[in-house]
Amino acid sequence: MSMFYRSTRDDNVRVTASQAILKGLAADGGLFVPESIPSLDKSLEELSKMNYKEVAYEVMKLMLDDFTEEELKSCIDRAYDSKFDTEEMTPLVKVENEYFLELFHGATIAFKDMALSILPHLLTTSAKKNNVKNEIVILTATSGDTGKAALAGFANVPGTKIIVFYPKNGVSPIQEKQMVTQKGDNTYVIGIKGNFDDAQTGVKNIFSDKELEKVMNDAGFQFSSANSINIGRLVPQIVYYVYAYAKLLANGEIKDGEKINVVVPTGNFGNILAAFYAKNMGLPINKFICASNENKVLYDFFTTGEYDRNREFVLTTSPSMDILISSNLERLIYRIAGNNAAKNAELMASLKSEGKYKITDDMKAQLADFYGNYATEAEDASTIKKIYEDCGYVIDTHTSVAATVYDKYRKETGDTTKTVIASTASPYKFTRSVMNAIDSKYDSMGDFELVDELSKISNVKVPNAIEEIRTAPVLHDTVCDSDKMCDEVKKILGI
Repeated sequence: MSMFYRSTRDDNVRVTASQAILKGLAADGGLFVPESIPSLDKSLEELSKMNYKEVAYEVMKLMLDDFTEEELKSCIDRAYDSKFDTEEMTPLVKVENEYFLELFHGATIAFKDMALSILPHLLTTSAKKNNVKNEIVILTATSGDTGKAALAGFANVPGTKIIVFYPKNGVSPIQEKQMVTQKGDNTYVIGIKGNFDDAQTGVKNIFSDKELEKVMNDAGFQFSSANSINIGRLVPQIVYYVYAYAKLLANGEIKDGEKINVVVPTGNFGNILAAFYAKNMGLPINKFICASNENKVLYDFFTTGEYDRNREFVLTTSPSMDILISSNLERLIYRIAGNNAAKNAELMASLKSEGKYKITDDMKAQLADFYGNYATEAEDASTIKKIYEDCGYVIDTHTSVAATVYDKYRKETGDTTKTVIASTASPYKFTRSVMNAIDSKYDSMGDFELVDELSKISNVKVPNAIEEIRTAPVLHDTVCDSDKMCDEVKKILGI
């Protein structure tokens, strides 16, 4: 075993992959990062002949090398099964000259399923490997998609409880209905009065409460996270970029070794960071195109080198990206700071106290592979309409942010490199925004009338994830102030 993980804020913290997955967040508030990123040990040609599960094993065995072959293959088999509505898991759809990587064919019709269907199995396997006797309490903040995907993944998994916090008025009606109707004796959903950043900060504060940790341990509980701060979320996301490249190669769309661009609609920065890790493992990626909505904190960062969350929080039609604190960016900052935990900790302390930090010119020079831009609400809607009218293909509001930014990138640079756009959610998850973009006449319809209308115009069957919530009863109706999140957790655990 050679793979260890360090905290981005303390060089002395060194743990195995399974320990990092169990902890979720380092005790110092840092995120776990690999000491070094291993290279793929199968050629791209070999990978192009494999199915999704086989590629998943080849990628994940390198990053999670304290799992045995049997353990890892068992986790992969249990995760990527009939929960997905297509055998390919992540179909690559060519629309004109772009390739949309559809990451929404899992149980909750969003890209989070790709990682959150395997995380419960990685976590329970990690607990056994480390002789953990405590019940694991998954604590998660969501801007809409992580919550439902985590709830679905952990529902009724023995030895776990899951508590999800979401901004009460900051998710789509379908997203909320998916969460509040979730079954499972171990599932809890709480709306907070505030935005996603308030929820995420509240969860991080609960994680770092040492007194609470002791009380929990005495009561037989310990926290872990299903957010993308958990390395067990990030590693499975590397897989679909490798698989996408392998499919392009298998389909004769690219030559072996030919570089591609990747466009990712980005909020918490985990999905695009997974692509960055894929490149570091040997995948030929030319540019990482980071697409933001009107909460364009990442666009400003890539443009100026300053990360500044001191700005108005905008509620958009792409709510999963309505984020001003992009947690996973810390992993990239640590990397461009020369894996210097002290330097990174100083920048993160500045973010906490002043709401901003500025990287050095040397650090900014290492971001040459990244391009950032953003889409306004009007541009987002216009792109949905244009792609539908030109090609008959319907995309959701987040994927549209990516398509809009890619169009800007191409016009700005003239770059004709073949490009994969991460299609992160089904249009069925955001039917009202999508249908309104196509034609304002749909605005008078009810949420589920819109679902049926979308099925008609797109010739795509209504996903099971939507059918099952049409008449499902609300099972979770708790709402609290963001400063009362810890009290709610204690109430649920009876401590």
